[in-house]
Amino acid sequence: MYSNPIIWADYPDIDVIRVEDTYYMVSTTMHMMPGCVILRSYDLIHWEVATHVYDTLDNTPAQRLENGQQIYGKGMWAASLRHHQGMFYVIFVANDTRKTYLYTSRTIEGPWKKQIVEGFYHDCSLFFDEDERVYLVHGNAEIHLTELSADLSGPKPGGIQRIIVKDNQPYYLGYEGAHFYKIQGKYYVFLIHMTKAAGRRTQAFYMADALDSEFVGGEVFNDDMGYFNLGVAQGGIVDTPNGVWYAMLFQDHGAVGRIPVLVPLQFKQGIPVFANEAPKSIDIASTRPGYTYRPLVGSDCFEHTVQEDGKVRLQDFWQWNHTPHDELWSVTEVPGVYRIRTGQLSPNLTFAVNTLTQRSMGPTCEATVTLDGSGLNDGDYAGLCFLIGTYGLIALTKKEGQYYLVMQARESEDSSIFGNLIDEEPATEHACIPIDGPLITLQATGNFVDNQDECSFGYWDGTAWKSLGITHRMFYKLDHFMGCRIGLFLYSTRMIGGAADFSNFIYHIK
Repeated sequence: MYSNPIIWADYPDIDVIRVEDTYYMVSTTMHMMPGCVILRSYDLIHWEVATHVYDTLDNTPAQRLENGQQIYGKGMWAASLRHHQGMFYVIFVANDTRKTYLYTSRTIEGPWKKQIVEGFYHDCSLFFDEDERVYLVHGNAEIHLTELSADLSGPKPGGIQRIIVKDNQPYYLGYEGAHFYKIQGKYYVFLIHMTKAAGRRTQAFYMADALDSEFVGGEVFNDDMGYFNLGVAQGGIVDTPNGVWYAMLFQDHGAVGRIPVLVPLQFKQGIPVFANEAPKSIDIASTRPGYTYRPLVGSDCFEHTVQEDGKVRLQDFWQWNHTPHDELWSVTEVPGVYRIRTGQLSPNLTFAVNTLTQRSMGPTCEATVTLDGSGLNDGDYAGLCFLIGTYGLIALTKKEGQYYLVMQARESEDSSIFGNLIDEEPATEHACIPIDGPLITLQATGNFVDNQDECSFGYWDGTAWKSLGITHRMFYKLDHFMGCRIGLFLYSTRMIGGAADFSNFIYHIK
């Protein structure tokens, strides 16, 4: 048996499909690049990265963290993943550009062809009917059914456009997160909402015999797994090759993010019936017993070579915060080193370009990295962080030619999900010590047990690890709308052109 939730890391807004013996799961990546991650599994429990649908989206100034612009909490949301007649389809909206994007590929690895769909369809679900007509189901509070043209370029003139479900209860969050299916001749839509009566996220369903018929249904799952009244909801459903059904939903887990939970279900007389509670442990037979999965997070020695297309691709657990500036990073100039240079001034970590990140993972995780700051200019900061609105960091900096090690954190006035910390304010400095030279090994630790959401930092003094600064409490907020990330960063506050070299990155889950 394996623990459920199945992954203690940030994979929200998930959609899941099965193609023959292989399961695929797509998740929101917002402001991270490459984006729109798709995971692969053979048992719904263990997962690895299959691909990222795009390396960059539109390269707008905001996506590139230029001119004080940013897309935190925006970017791509809630993709729908489908496989139809030998073609993979991924469709989503980006909340910064207010566009709907459709990517298609014959293989999950790509290449993926990009097109724009006319209109903006919040939390959309793509549906191919048996008569080859194609639809999107989308919306918030009012759930719409919109028929698309055959080329999927936009709404079909004269096609079906109607509201199929409307949330009439008093709510904090109206129906959204649509996932639409046709199963044994009936149409189903699964939705998330948060009513004032329930006080937490719950899962609902509606069904109809025809697309122009009335959709009827209601609540189908309401459980928090005994975890702080945080409901398990929103996601897709999928069946095994043996016809056993599961829902892949998510649950809020504080600063680590929204994490995937498997819930068994079955259809009784055509009605989906979920388990009363999400099981704390689960086991599902693998379609490929003995398969070895690549890790979702991991260590890196930064040994890379240029590929035939002239590009260098990092290991698939890495993502940059916003679109990278490719001219300002390298893993080939010095073998075994991730080098960052600065090309613009930044007021704080939030606006640092080319911050390289991995998801934090519970219950606790620890990262260490060796930093060579001999290329730093006065006013530069380079180091290791937990990236979130309420971030914490340890950094090497330089002032009047002297190297210092600092620990900083961004404080929040409250623990709620509200409040915007994306601004030019500096973090609070909790420690600053002089050090003899530019070479230092840094440590960052995150503790996510029972939403403690603490990060702490230290350094190797040559004989032992020494802590620096405070143990900092992080809070998940809607400004980033993402779980915290372990990151390698450099930014300049006084003059551009500084450089930092990172090597021997080691990641442990405890």
